[in-house]
Amino acid sequence: MFYRNGEQFKNVSGHEVNGVWYPRVTKILDVKSKPALDYFFKEMESYAAAESVKNKSAEEGSLLHKTVQGLMVGEPVEVPNEIKPAVSAFQEFNEERGIFFHPEFIEKQIWSSRHRYAGTVDALATIDGKFGVLDIKTSPSFYPEYNLQTAAYFEALREYEVFSTLRLPKEIETRWILRINQHRFCKKCGATLRKKGGRSKVKNGKSNGTKFCSEDEHDWDEIVGDVELKEFPYFYKDVKAFLAAKTLWEWENDYWLRQIGYLK
Repeated sequence: MFYRNGEQFKNVSGHEVNGVWYPRVTKILDVKSKPALDYFFKEMESYAAAESVKNKSAEEGSLLHKTVQGLMVGEPVEVPNEIKPAVSAFQEFNEERGIFFHPEFIEKQIWSSRHRYAGTVDALATIDGKFGVLDIKTSPSFYPEYNLQTAAYFEALREYEVFSTLRLPKEIETRWILRINQHRFCKKCGATLRKKGGRSKVKNGKSNGTKFCSEDEHDWDEIVGDVELKEFPYFYKDVKAFLAAKTLWEWENDYWLRQIGYLK
């Protein structure tokens, strides 16, 4: 990406914490290849169209984040019609799982003085008696970079300075990814239809011995929510991989990092 000056680079790429600038976790992870995203761009008719869908998808994802987070801390929230199936599915799921979002740690900025990066956690939560990082995703699948992102947050929250400054109730023990999505099933062939960012994506399911429907043969059912929670208690390799990605990101942005005094 081209930057006009060091100030723009700082604004786009990081956060300032206690007067110190740190690169942002999600920006660092831009350096990692994302095959699913590459495939998405190949499917689109133009870069501009892809950017439009991506930006709108991000807005829709933010809306779902905000709604779920508000509901989980008891705020009065009006659930928009366009995400009601996903939110309803999550509420039903949570009746069984009993996830507790700590209100004081929703969208909380964290940082690592030791490794020099910063980020914002979706939530710190308690599940089955364990206290940890919870990251919300609105994707149809889990992707490897999710593990690196949560590992970065996990590692930072283990530092004494961060632990004491944020006044965490106990030491961070684990991390989870909560995936919330919604789609339609084809009654005939089991394919799924997912609409996000103004784009419709059909994915074939299991045909159960029958052939898949052609594009105009699908018989779509009502929209249903899709919720999945995964715990990732082992973090050593993911932290190591994130720090390796950070080294590569620093190499790639050496000029600007020197311009702003982050690298000497």
